[in-house]
Amino acid sequence: MSLPRLVITGASGFIGRRLLEGFKESFDIVGLARRSQARCGAPFHDNISWFQADIGDPKSLATAFRFVRETGGADYVIHLAAHYDFTGDDHPEYWRTNVDGLRNVLEECRDLDLDRFVFASSVAACQFPESGTVLTEQSPPDGDHVYAVTKRLGEEMLAEYDDSVPTCIVRFAAVFSDFCEYAPLYIFIETWLSRGWNARILGGRGRSAIPYLHVREVTPFIRRVLKNNHRIGQRDILIASPNHTVNHIQLYELVHRYAGTKCPSPLLIPAPLARIGVWGRDLVGRVLGKRPFERPWMVSYIDLDLAVDATHSQEVLDWRPRQRLFMESRMAFLIDHMKSNPIEWQQRNQAALKAVHLRPNLLIHRLLEQHQDAIRSRFLDSLLSSPTGETMFPSYQKVSPQVVEWRFTVALRHILNSARTKERGLFLAYCRDFAAKRYEEGFDVLEVVRALQTLNRIALEVLSEDPDAANLQDALKSHFSMTIEFGCDQILEVYEDLSGEDIEEDF
Repeated sequence: MSLPRLVITGASGFIGRRLLEGFKESFDIVGLARRSQARCGAPFHDNISWFQADIGDPKSLATAFRFVRETGGADYVIHLAAHYDFTGDDHPEYWRTNVDGLRNVLEECRDLDLDRFVFASSVAACQFPESGTVLTEQSPPDGDHVYAVTKRLGEEMLAEYDDSVPTCIVRFAAVFSDFCEYAPLYIFIETWLSRGWNARILGGRGRSAIPYLHVREVTPFIRRVLKNNHRIGQRDILIASPNHTVNHIQLYELVHRYAGTKCPSPLLIPAPLARIGVWGRDLVGRVLGKRPFERPWMVSYIDLDLAVDATHSQEVLDWRPRQRLFMESRMAFLIDHMKSNPIEWQQRNQAALKAVHLRPNLLIHRLLEQHQDAIRSRFLDSLLSSPTGETMFPSYQKVSPQVVEWRFTVALRHILNSARTKERGLFLAYCRDFAAKRYEEGFDVLEVVRALQTLNRIALEVLSEDPDAANLQDALKSHFSMTIEFGCDQILEVYEDLSGEDIEEDF
């Protein structure tokens, strides 16, 4: 029996990858995303077909949907693709992706005879309710943030397709994982556990609050949406959220409790003073070219509570969020992962920050890991197979390719550790050690130095092809090229000590 067909736009994203993992056994899935399946970490499976498609580009989108039509159509579309960031800037991508992109997808869905088109939105698309009231499924998407504006336009656009596309809207709470992956919460945790001047500062009375939904709840929720499709009306709104919020004071106390640190009393800064402070820091950041994560637009939400009552959605879907996945229960897991796996913690949360407030050395570490196969292939070709290999690397030509490959792997591992820790000491010690070994084996010093320089050149060439490295030139020089340069200096020094002769550099 053939499986129902599910199309997921934004399949490479935080939620999209989880849906792929959760639905791959029970649906025939067509995933659409700007990134490749391998690069974004999406699962590979016989039931998953992948298309690199930009929904803002009708031509690339048409190719994917042509495949859908020619292979039997589709039963459901889950539209996750959207632009959102925390800068507060009216970025053109909001309009190109959230508005124009949605129309492009809806146009492609007109003749698919879908059972349901699920439009992903957020409770953040709505204004914070007045004190003592809550958001419900009837609340309008009336927020004034540019994201909310584009989501409102999206919901209004759905009405234009009532005659051909059965739709519903899902408004998600703030989705997080056991590695955090929700940018504001990540910044809170890092700040509160730091020794920074602002480690104890909370804006207003610390009552700013939003609802949090664990990412493991998303797949069961969407599964219930599809299963209960017959109970959902045209353009019905559903809310994926617990019926409670967690405020900043509660988060502050949870973070310190599970970090095992003494919880100092927070310094509560009245909203007017906080506003001045945020504006001042942002102004300085603009001048210096490095703006802080906190932006002036965020100040207007101090002490507001995005209270939600999703009872109606829970009854329609026969779904309830599990208490053990509430933020109050999961903070222990977040802090444990931060301590026990700091590299993955940083990498995942840097991705969630979308290039805001990144740690360049760890981003370089991740990029080198992602591209190490390509770097290895080009490096070995340069030393062993290229026309210049015989003249520039005659000693390496006499060594088996397996040995050269192993030596490359060890060298890159030391460089990766150097980038991760920002400590060059272990790599320089490694260079001194292998320089002595290459000297004993009769390798010319210029060959050894050139090999490292070739590794540097090839790695930079490979990374230059990745747009994620576009703004990392200075960081690459500091954390990668300079490390190799210092390693070359150590090799020269060892050869001079062992030979008793000064080396004339001619590279």
